[in-house]
Amino acid sequence: MSYFIKPKNYKPILDPQQTELGIQKIKDFFQANLSAELRLRRVTAPLFVLRGTGLNDDLNGVERPVNFAIKDMNDEYAEVVHSLAKWKRVTLADYDVSEGFGIYTDMNAIRADEELGNIHSLYVDQWDWERVIAKEDRNIDFLKKIVKRIYDTFLRTEYLVHESFPEIKPCLPEEIVFIHSEELRQLYPNLTPKEREYEITKKHKAVFIIGIGGKLGDGESHDGRAPDYDDWTTTGEDGLPGLNGDILLWNCVLEIPLEISSMGIRVDKNSLQHQLKLTNKEDRLNLYFHQRLVNDTLPLSIGGGIGQSRLCMFFLRKAHIGEIQASIWPEEMKEICKKENIHLI
Repeated sequence: MSYFIKPKNYKPILDPQQTELGIQKIKDFFQANLSAELRLRRVTAPLFVLRGTGLNDDLNGVERPVNFAIKDMNDEYAEVVHSLAKWKRVTLADYDVSEGFGIYTDMNAIRADEELGNIHSLYVDQWDWERVIAKEDRNIDFLKKIVKRIYDTFLRTEYLVHESFPEIKPCLPEEIVFIHSEELRQLYPNLTPKEREYEITKKHKAVFIIGIGGKLGDGESHDGRAPDYDDWTTTGEDGLPGLNGDILLWNCVLEIPLEISSMGIRVDKNSLQHQLKLTNKEDRLNLYFHQRLVNDTLPLSIGGGIGQSRLCMFFLRKAHIGEIQASIWPEEMKEICKKENIHLI
């Protein structure tokens, strides 16, 4: 319950029926616009993958995947996906997607180790996307260009919501602010990474923090990142490491930064080997995904995930992600939500 935030004088703008209509409108509109903006086509994704292939995303490296034995396959184990960061890249290769084009999919996952609260659930739903890029696109300027295109899709979606529900007023700024995690550390040297995110997002309302995973000037990283999908060690022209980042929007209902997307330019063969060495995980080089990358059978790519429930929560001005999706919550949290006018699905 330490991650539960009581909103101040919360009263939902939309009732449950209007909320369901809003969810449908947002999801239909956003995915169609994202697909057109980034030239992505929809593909069907797995809910689980075989253990030991290296295809599952291990997030920060400590989260336990939900797993089960498959009776008809000699009790081989499958794992419910955490995300599809690696699977998408293999799919780009298997579908022979051309440079400048990509794929997106509805990703559904279960994260049993999630700390439950207003914005964290056991159930994760997001649009996972991946796009083939050229070698010369592996730079910060290209990353920023893609972020701006995604943000433009946010702006269009916000306008749709306002047109559909005039009582929901637009709040996003016209442009998103870019800042590197090292610049952010120097700006707020006495704050923790989460406190820095709070200050910068409260100030600018929409921020992309570059460089998640690599060590900063104080020897610590801004946040954890797996070593085998995002490239967080390659330096740009500014000499700062990291070709990845997070999109944060200011949640005016809870008065907190809301991470909507984690994304980045993916590792190439050299940065994969370097990051595995830095994290003492070189044994992964023997896995299926890593072998394909080392043997040059996977394309260079950029990709990420965009939280579906979080995006709906933001645009519909909801105080709890459970107002958008059906999940399981502690009894104490359900009782508090009831008292605070928070209708959990």
